[in-house]
Amino acid sequence: MEEIKVGKEIQLVTFKLKNEEFGIDVHKVDRINRFKEEEVTKVPKAPDYIIGVVNRMGRILPVVDLRKRLGFEPKPSDKYTRVIDYRLEDESMVGFMVDEVTGVKRIYQEQIEPSPPIIAGIESEYIRGICRTDEGLIILLDLDRLLTPAEKEKLKEVAR
Repeated sequence: MEEIKVGKEIQLVTFKLKNEEFGIDVHKVDRINRFKEEEVTKVPKAPDYIIGVVNRMGRILPVVDLRKRLGFEPKPSDKYTRVIDYRLEDESMVGFMVDEVTGVKRIYQEQIEPSPPIIAGIESEYIRGICRTDEGLIILLDLDRLLTPAEKEKLKEVAR
């Protein structure tokens, strides 16, 4: 008999960086696009984790290489590379480049455990928690905390 879950259900967009699976709140995701190098316009003097900007239906979005921002080794893009258009707390939009989007998963609030101080080489200040599923561990990223106020301002300047 299947276990009955209680409490608040949370939907996550899940994706891979390196060999780790991460999740973010589906309600903060505007769209997911295949990464196309030719659509990206480079921005002079931008931090190295900013790949450039893209035009999404008349709106200019900065694109952040999430691998570089988290301090992982760079990886060339391939047919699985995606850009997740994400709405920050201040309602600005940022594209986050990830290795591969793996799907949408439903979890329950009760499944979220506190994060250890560092997991997968990432400090816990950027992590909402972890969730163990039958398929493995999902690290719940807090993309709003990932960028400092100064970095968010820099992204707004880049998007102008």
